[in-house]
Amino acid sequence: MRIFLIWLFCLFPGTAALAAQGTILVYGDSLSAGYGVARKESWVTLLEERLARGKFNHRVVNASISGETSAGGASRIGRALEQHRPSVLVLALGANDGLRGLPLDQMKANLARIVRAAQQRRAQVLLVGMHLPPNYGPAYTRSFHESFRELAREQRVAYLPFLLEGFADRPEYFQADGIHPNAAAQPLILDTVWKSLAPLLRR
Repeated sequence: MRIFLIWLFCLFPGTAALAAQGTILVYGDSLSAGYGVARKESWVTLLEERLARGKFNHRVVNASISGETSAGGASRIGRALEQHRPSVLVLALGANDGLRGLPLDQMKANLARIVRAAQQRRAQVLLVGMHLPPNYGPAYTRSFHESFRELAREQRVAYLPFLLEGFADRPEYFQADGIHPNAAAQPLILDTVWKSLAPLLRR
């Protein structure tokens, strides 16, 4: 087998690089799908560029869908993992559950299902948390945010407390709907994600 692999890599030089390459699967909703901004401006595309500059041997696949809930994500995770075989999963779902006032126990169970599916395929997981606007009430908003921290602790995965850290209260970084970050906010999101993602990567 070893002789065959050596022959293969010599015959097709690019094969060695491809074999060593890891895949980062970004699995989120509109905040990661780049809603309302050009693809080249989205934080996921900016992540690809940062990886290339830093000579990280990873590619990025964005499987985020605008409007996605944790239930929708749980229903398609098996296919996504089979298709892309990621070494790292950036799980950024749950915001739409909260905005719709859905039961938090169900959200947490759905996210746990996604985490376990990724772990079964030996993928590292970065769980990304969210906050809700205060008009949802202090009890629900607090429980919503705590659900992410609890899940990260229970499943022993890396945890980023808030995707929009540092600018969530600054209107100039949002589109007219007041919900979706604009192009100016995308580098800020990347910087926030990078702090938690970089330790999971190998050059």
